[in-house]
Amino acid sequence: MTMQRADELTVVHHDDTVSRFLDVTYTLGRDGLLLITGDGSERYFPRHEVLTTHARREAA
Repeated sequence: MTMQRADELTVVHHDDTVSRFLDVTYTLGRDGLLLITGDGSERYFPRHEVLTTHARREAA
C-alpha cells in the first residue's frame, strides 16, 4: 500500500458527519481508509463508513 500525504484530510461519512485531520499520511483502498496522524496515532474507517474524502496539500 502506498501512503499519500495531506496537510488536511476531510472525511465525509455516510451519516453526513465530517471528520477533519491535519498533517496525515493515509491510504484509501477497497477495504477502507487508513490514516496516521502527525503524532503517530492510527485511525481506520471501514469502506462502508466513508462517503468521500478531500485531501489538501500546501504547495511546496
